[in-house]
This record gives sequence, C-alpha cells and structure tokens, in this order.
Amino acid sequence: MTIRTIIVDDEKLAIQGLQVRLEPFEDVEVIDTCANGREAIRKIKTEKPDLVFLDIQMPGFDGFSVVKGVMEIEPPLFVFVTAFQEHAIRAFEANAVNYLMKPVDPDKLADTIERVRLRLSEKRSAEEAEKLLNVLSEVAPDAAEEFVDNDSEANDRFEKLINVKDRGQIFRVEVGSIEHIEAAGDYMCIYTGDNSLILRETMKDLERRLDPRKFQRVHRSTIVNLDQVRQVRPHTNGECFLVLDSGAEVKVSRSYRDVVARFVH
Repeated sequence: MTIRTIIVDDEKLAIQGLQVRLEPFEDVEVIDTCANGREAIRKIKTEKPDLVFLDIQMPGFDGFSVVKGVMEIEPPLFVFVTAFQEHAIRAFEANAVNYLMKPVDPDKLADTIERVRLRLSEKRSAEEAEKLLNVLSEVAPDAAEEFVDNDSEANDRFEKLINVKDRGQIFRVEVGSIEHIEAAGDYMCIYTGDNSLILRETMKDLERRLDPRKFQRVHRSTIVNLDQVRQVRPHTNGECFLVLDSGAEVKVSRSYRDVVARFVH
C-alpha cells in the first residue's frame, strides 16, 4: 500500500527537511508540495492524496482554512506540522491524525506514519466490505442478508448491562449510562454522573466487555464513554480535558490524544 502524500508549507526549508525525514518510509510517496493554502486546496482536489502534512500558519489561507476548503470532496488524512503548541486542540477538532511540532522528531514522525497506516487500512477494509455487500445484494440477496446479520451479532457481543457488587448489594448498571471509569489497582471505579460504584476487575478485562466504538482509554488508568463528552478543553504540554455531560472533567494524556480526533468534529 503506497501512501500518496502532499506537503504544504510556506517555508521551502521546512518542506525539504520533512521530505528527508520521510525517505526511510518506503510506503510514503511525496507526490507534490505546495507553498500556500490556496495552491494546496487546488492540488488536494486534483491529486486526491491519501495524506497531507499541513503547516498551520501560512499567509492567506491557513492550515485550518485548507481543511475547510476540501470538505466538499472526500478529504485526505491530515497531519498538522507547526511551531506553535497552542493550535493543538483545533488540530484535533479538525480530525487530524496527529500534531507535530517543528523541528519534527523522527520517533514522533514514525508513530504518526503508523497511525496513518492504521487509519487507511481501516478505511479500505470498510470500503472493501461495502463493495462486497453491494455485489452480494445483486447476485445473492440471501447471502447479503446473512452478512448483515452476522455483523449485527458481532456488535452484540459487547455488554449492555454490568452487574456490580458494591457495599453488599448488586447493582445492574446500564453501560450507556457510564460516563467514565477509573482504575485503582484491581478495582474499577464506575461513574454514572450521579453515582459511583466499585467493581473488582482489571481494566484490561473490563475493556474487553465494552464496545470500543464508544469506550476509549484516554489515560493509563481512565476509560471514557465518548457519547458522554460535550466539550474539549485545552491544557498544557499537548494534553487536554474532556468535559462530560455531568460537568466532570477527565484529563487526556499525550499518549492517548489521538482518541480526541476520532470523535470531535
């Protein structure tokens, strides 16, 4: 799989530097470069790249304007590259894969490329599944219906209710009502907005029981229900806080900040 890539930056040396850092990644092909936002929008629409490394502060159209300018087509994946840390939250709100500071650190770039590979793999797998279903619908309707049923059964394997024995009583907790979960050794503290319960179970085992499309780790010891998030508040050093429906705030550590990009639009 070749990752067709465009680099956008108004500084020629920055473009050259990033091109050099991308050379070790054999599956990354830089198909074009752009010196300003207006040119970038035109090239993205015509070239349809898989990935765009995008500077934020540029004369005229800035990086965020570029993202808005290509929303009428299926947009590529974006990685923002900038010298200014304060743009991090807006980068995640633009659904960026990652946010890299200049000069680009090779290890962080390698991590970013791995995220891009994963995103593209998931996207292409979904597209192939949809194509298969369309073909089945035409030539074998019964098989297509079975395909959909099997997919629904797979989704049903996650818990809808969790039984929690706490203070001598057994509580049946609806999973959808859980706001977040915090680990304390072999115990999990489950918060439902107006209540908290203690469950004796490891975080690893509990994660297996929860739908990963809704429940995501945002910290080494914290899981959040993404449906319960109503606001993202920036913090220092690339971290941020998620404000939940109850008003509670949960910190997203730098290691898990890509989670924010998956659901903030």
